[in-house]
Amino acid sequence: MNLRLAVIAALAFALLITAAQTFFIVDQREQAVVLNLGRPARVINAIGTPSAAGLHLKTPFIENVIKLDRRNIAQEVDQEEIIAADLQRLVVDAFIRYRISNPLLYYTTLRDETTATDRLKRLVNSSLRQVLGAATQKEIISEKRSVLMQQIKANMIQRAAAAQLGIEIIDLRIRRADLPTEIQESVYNRMRTSREQEAAQKRALGEQQKREKMAQADKEVVVTLAGARETAGQINGQGDALRTRIFAQSFGKDPSFAAFYRSLQAYQAALMDGKTTMVLSPENSAFFKYLENGPTGRK
Repeated sequence: MNLRLAVIAALAFALLITAAQTFFIVDQREQAVVLNLGRPARVINAIGTPSAAGLHLKTPFIENVIKLDRRNIAQEVDQEEIIAADLQRLVVDAFIRYRISNPLLYYTTLRDETTATDRLKRLVNSSLRQVLGAATQKEIISEKRSVLMQQIKANMIQRAAAAQLGIEIIDLRIRRADLPTEIQESVYNRMRTSREQEAAQKRALGEQQKREKMAQADKEVVVTLAGARETAGQINGQGDALRTRIFAQSFGKDPSFAAFYRSLQAYQAALMDGKTTMVLSPENSAFFKYLENGPTGRK
């Protein structure tokens, strides 16, 4: 009885092993390369063919299955230092997107993803050096960056085809292109010095313009005041002339009042401040005759 159970268990185990070696599942995101005694025999669910995802059969113990990604694969490339055409050093950081278009060729050439990653990094770095080495720093950073990325992509497509990698290059981009760390500080210092000089020049120009405008304003003030004084002098002269003419006409009509009025003006000028000392004859002083004798000046 025990022997019979042992035989049944052995047969069941053998059937399980055989079934595991016979049946396999291919996910819709995968493509499978079937190897016959280690040699690529056929591809299941390859790109460009109708979907064949699901359960499949293979010859047990003779055929093996290698599963590869059917989706687009993104891979970052290590930073690479290049020398531009103007001998400027740049650190370039790029990434590539591709897909496995020929699984048989891919497996034959690269075998596994680790080898593919290393091979692609070396090819991308070589393309970066070849294309960017013929451009200047300014073109790489700003002026022709998009054009250069297209050239790098085209160069990478040629290299991948020549190397028979079995992949299709979808995109290749320069993510960052900067100066090396040891150069960034010196460049920053030069930029800061340049901006400080530019600021000093602008401040000096502003100060000069300020002085010029102030001088022009002072000149206009002087000219305006001179014109105002001239106009005031003319008006005062006209007023004095008019006053003199009116006085002359008035004095001609009444000479005695005119003499009296002039004497009052003389009294005001001589005695108003209270500090004037006068030495006069005690009798018959002509200067004070109007004070002594009234408006007529006669006794």
